Amino acid sequence: MQDTLLIGSRKGLLVYRKGTDGWQLLSQHFLGTAVSAVLATGGRWYAALQDGHFGPKLHASDDGGANWTELEMPAFAAGMEGAPTLELIWTLVAGQDGTLWAGGIPAGLFRSSDAGRSWSLVESLWQRPERAKWFGGGYDHPGIHSILVDPRDPAWLVVGISCGGVLRSRDAGRSWENASTGLWAAYMPPESKEDPDIQDTHRLAQCQAVPQAIWCQHHNGQFVTQDDLGKWVEIWPAEPLSNFGFAVAAHPLDPLTAWFVPAAADDRRIPLEGDFYVLRTRDGGRHYDKLNLGLPAAPAFHLVYRHGLAVDDQGLRLAMASTTGSLWLSEDAGENWLRLSAELPPIACVSFA
Repeated sequence: MQDTLLIGSRKGLLVYRKGTDGWQLLSQHFLGTAVSAVLATGGRWYAALQDGHFGPKLHASDDGGANWTELEMPAFAAGMEGAPTLELIWTLVAGQDGTLWAGGIPAGLFRSSDAGRSWSLVESLWQRPERAKWFGGGYDHPGIHSILVDPRDPAWLVVGISCGGVLRSRDAGRSWENASTGLWAAYMPPESKEDPDIQDTHRLAQCQAVPQAIWCQHHNGQFVTQDDLGKWVEIWPAEPLSNFGFAVAAHPLDPLTAWFVPAAADDRRIPLEGDFYVLRTRDGGRHYDKLNLGLPAAPAFHLVYRHGLAVDDQGLRLAMASTTGSLWLSEDAGENWLRLSAELPPIACVSFA
């Protein structure tokens, strides 16, 4: 069972580990610098930094954080139209073939086949004509927040864009098709609400054992597809539960189970009526469990960002962290929560290692 947590915060990378005395803060890295994305793969840790003076940076460690090496940053080529500059690495993912993928703001997808020593922009996605319709969801520019590498074939990719919908490739990024059918946007005029190119997919999560099942926390609802992105189906929790939020985690083994962390609304990024909880479905979205044992009672003001909820590879341990600097751990799929700390910096991302 995975017993290490990598936590990307506004003030550095924090590492927690479970020992004989429970979960404890093990080490701290890049203190004072924001960490926007983390990844643990093949015994190596990656940390994407957002330095206020020097911009985005990327580092890797092969010895559990004892030593770090700065890597080449993904970047747009000099002289590209519009002279884009990568502002942020929003997500890092590894395929089973060892390929690294990075999604950024602006919405560039980058590939590395040499463990991050060099990167190339996926031009086919960058050059898609519908990019002209994409726009930022909370940031000035659209961004790629989710990259799914299908466990059946590392050439099968899915990306989630705020705001640009869901796109799919079956040839390692050489060509793409939009896969947003069934999503709808409450923030658009009625005649445009089903436009696939403007959907604000806050986060995507895929079941590893049954990869046909993919979950989406959208700007205005939760959705699931159980048919390999044939169509998204909206799953609406019973009132008075909220359908707005940022985070979703998919059970790695059970295609019918997923977790969400709701908030009030886009203009009120706090729990609805101060009631902080996790939603879990175990039947594909027909019913929900409201999980809050061990979480703060109302009124609470915690917000969990897109990458602030993680599940381990067995589907038993959950980690959750908030923009208010709290970190919780559940050992029983969310039934009970233990707060490990309420004194951390604002947290953007958590990952088991």
